[in-house]
Amino acid sequence: MHCGILVVLVAFFLTLVGPCQPLDNGLARTPPMGWIAWERFRCTTDCNSYPDHCISEELFKVMADKLVEDGWKDLGYKYVNIDDCWSAMVRDVNGKLQPDPERFPSGIKGLADYVHSKGLKLGIYGDLGHSTCGGYLGTLLETVDVDAKTFAEWEVDMLKLDGCNSNSTERSIGYPKMSHALNATGRQIVYSCSWPAYEDGLPPKVNYTLIGELCNLWRNYDDINDSWSKVLAIINWFGDHQEDLQPAAGPGRWNDPDMLIVGNFGLNQDQSKAQLAIWAILAAPFFMSNDLRTISADAKSLLQNKLLIHIDQDKLGQQGVRIKKDEDFQLWKRKLSHGQFALAYLNTAELGEAKSFTLSLPPLRIEGCSHGYNIYDVFDKKLVAFLTSNHTHSFRVNPTSVVLFFVRPIC
Repeated sequence: MHCGILVVLVAFFLTLVGPCQPLDNGLARTPPMGWIAWERFRCTTDCNSYPDHCISEELFKVMADKLVEDGWKDLGYKYVNIDDCWSAMVRDVNGKLQPDPERFPSGIKGLADYVHSKGLKLGIYGDLGHSTCGGYLGTLLETVDVDAKTFAEWEVDMLKLDGCNSNSTERSIGYPKMSHALNATGRQIVYSCSWPAYEDGLPPKVNYTLIGELCNLWRNYDDINDSWSKVLAIINWFGDHQEDLQPAAGPGRWNDPDMLIVGNFGLNQDQSKAQLAIWAILAAPFFMSNDLRTISADAKSLLQNKLLIHIDQDKLGQQGVRIKKDEDFQLWKRKLSHGQFALAYLNTAELGEAKSFTLSLPPLRIEGCSHGYNIYDVFDKKLVAFLTSNHTHSFRVNPTSVVLFFVRPIC
């Protein structure tokens, strides 16, 4: 649908529901961080055969416990997010969504109380369509208001609204309607909408000015899966279309390249660094989808890297951009607050030899601090160079890996 038609439809809808301010809930001023079930646990609902891996309140309670016990919460990973396959297959007698009673015996409100008692926040999943992607109950246009009120009554803190089994017209009405409905509940609920991903992620079908007024974060592109090829495809798509995507992001509104799969099966340590580095450059939400009970020490160390998190959570909120790309090499740059920068040198080649590169500040338009800049290797956790505009320094980056620098002025 052309963006002009979409805007007309939304404007017409808003005249029907009454005055509606753009989403101004004061939330997600930096990219939200937490844990989400989908990539690692998918739609496993057989709790008799798989009691430790099924989508149940026990799984989310255990992950909430791990976020606290293992230091994740203190680093900013504060959301425990339910994804698909949590609901019963019918609404209750009042027409409200309800969780599967066997897998969620305490109800979503009981689970929220538990998560909140840990100092964490609970997220939930919905789908704007007649059924979810996993075949469970969806949210129809006529149930948007009651579903928003139900989520608020359960005291959830985030809603991810998917878009399976809906069409462009339904989405152009339903996503704004849910934004209005969440605001009307009076509860602060971060709103994650998948609207752009179902409209090819780009103008003219997607009006990012409008999206940024309605949603706190949004999926732009395909679902991630547990593979380096998919991570690289997402990275390339964001780089190829950054002129449309980068201006849309900022405090309270974020492009979402999808979950972090670090700690699962598909990425080695170097590839895990690459995903984390580019996601941090993109100012992306940091939602892990892994098993915190069995995560390796190496993966945990990467995900708990304080300087990496500092870059992702920088309060300036400016999404970085790819400034160089050749056949097997990419250079990404993000401007940070206080005159700081992050640089990611990504080697996409699958050859067995590391690639050399030279760091020089003037071509990167990093200059103006006469005393020079300290260069920190984020993953090696050390100062690796001091540079002025007259100096260069050589480094090497492994195949399917990245070197991520934090550049700090000494002024």
